[in-house]
Amino acid sequence: MNILDTIIAKKKVEVDERKRSKSIAELENGPFFKNKVLDFREYLLRDDKTGIIAEFKRGSPSKGMINNLSTVTEVTAAYTKYGASGISILTDEEFFGGSLRDLLEATINKVPLLRKDFIIDEYQVIESKAFGAEVILLIAACLKKEEVKAHAATAKKIGLNILLEIHNEEELDHICDEVDVVGINNRNLKTFSVDINRSIELGKKVPSDKIKISESGIDNVSTIRLLQQHGFKGFLMGEKFMKEKDPGEAFRIFTEELNKENEN
Repeated sequence: MNILDTIIAKKKVEVDERKRSKSIAELENGPFFKNKVLDFREYLLRDDKTGIIAEFKRGSPSKGMINNLSTVTEVTAAYTKYGASGISILTDEEFFGGSLRDLLEATINKVPLLRKDFIIDEYQVIESKAFGAEVILLIAACLKKEEVKAHAATAKKIGLNILLEIHNEEELDHICDEVDVVGINNRNLKTFSVDINRSIELGKKVPSDKIKISESGIDNVSTIRLLQQHGFKGFLMGEKFMKEKDPGEAFRIFTEELNKENEN
């Protein structure tokens, strides 16, 4: 059993426990559920934004603990201030050290919030909206294409944006009309090796009406410029900033360098 299989097995148990502790009706009565969400596509295309989806991530299975000192509020406030097009919040607790509480604490920011987790059940889609998410991540490697379609339809019905993550050519058939943005993960979820060329090659086959973002292994401005030249509008980055003592300051420095490069 690889790490992805292990995570999904645990997630099934976790979701069953959550269902028993809070009903869908209770989730739908939450303070965020009726809120109108920000348009993720719009923020990715705005000239006054960087295209970066900056991530708050405490740890990962491949790197262990990355940062357990910085707070969600201070880091995400800096991400917003310095031009993030979106903010990704890891909510998986066992493998990434996150929580839904982190998502709630990030709702103070006026920028689309992505709940990054392993969504395998409709319950989690509704739960995401209830806890303030505006975008959900659907991972093709975890879902059949029929499941992607069903969860994306539920998300659309309650007003959420959908980011579909793919890793290989076989997963292109998971792309459906309801998907707003397609993310190509440069990290192999089974081996955790990273190859930026995965985005470039697979990106050529993504339908032209879908916004493309690249995920994982992006740690310098030249890589972003290369991906921009291949039609990518968004770049999901987390470890680059979270491994620093002050992630918000690291993001500010990076975006200043990116803005200077884009001006040239």
